[in-house]
Amino acid sequence: MKYVFVLALLLLGFNADAQILRKRTVKLMGSRFDITIVAADSLTAEQAIDTVIAEVTRIENLISDWKADTQISQVNQNAGIAPVRVDPEVFALTERALHFSIITNGAFDISFAAMDRIWKFDGSMTEMPSPQAIKKSVEKVGYKHIVLDRVHSTIFLSRKGMKIGFGALGEGYAADRCRTMMLARGIKAGIVNGSGDMSTWGRQTNGRDWTIGITNPLHKDTVFAVVPLRQPAVVTSGSYEKFVVFNGKRYAHIINPRTGYPATGVSSVTVFGPSAETANGFSTSLMVLGKDAGLKLIRKYPQYSYIMITDDGQIRSSPRLIAKRLRIR
Repeated sequence: MKYVFVLALLLLGFNADAQILRKRTVKLMGSRFDITIVAADSLTAEQAIDTVIAEVTRIENLISDWKADTQISQVNQNAGIAPVRVDPEVFALTERALHFSIITNGAFDISFAAMDRIWKFDGSMTEMPSPQAIKKSVEKVGYKHIVLDRVHSTIFLSRKGMKIGFGALGEGYAADRCRTMMLARGIKAGIVNGSGDMSTWGRQTNGRDWTIGITNPLHKDTVFAVVPLRQPAVVTSGSYEKFVVFNGKRYAHIINPRTGYPATGVSSVTVFGPSAETANGFSTSLMVLGKDAGLKLIRKYPQYSYIMITDDGQIRSSPRLIAKRLRIR
């Protein structure tokens, strides 16, 4: 789950350069999308929102792993059988996802889609799954068994029963694509927020930066930091909404695809940077890797900033972020 929202202030103007803001919330890719457009008039803004919806729908129809007729579903249906030729766009997205698997040693893995859903975070679990069940749940997960052929633009899952799925990474990619498309069409400001994978450009109608509020994971109805967006993308991953507690230990809904056990130790990670897709990869990876390994990874990529909150209330952030001086209460 992603918990980040935009604090947008709309000032109405009456001069020739006045801009208006329009916002629409729709369900796309199985998630909530909040689309905000700043334009010269209402018609232009509404048409731009329609274009964003059409683009996200196009991407969904390429990469969804739960729609039977998409290219990714065809890849999954042919696991252990034959390579499947996909569009260059789908191939490139898969290639970038595999890069994240490599740099995180599998903490991020798009073959998680084959994982058995043995953990329940709806209040119905009364005991932990057995170690045997947990081990079995990830038997078909393993990015090293995804074979890419760049020459023929094919994807092959070498083991039967494997599946790949992009999840929120696909939402980040869609948000980035829509930002690029809107800028090319002359829409100078807006936000595409796919369930917390947020891509922004331009400024509010009052000329100020867009800002986000970051939820306090110890008091989820409150905001502990408000941060102006100086980079175009921001993604927050949080484990404080969905979790279970066994023997005094908290287990988050974000599962480590290498072990089958839920991530522990980190309650929230917010990542800022040039790409929502990449920021999503980092935020998810840091949740799984934990504080020490996660910080070691992201500090290698200075174009991305972060705010990490641990289960015990510690805050770690990039030096240039004001949030480093805040404390959770």
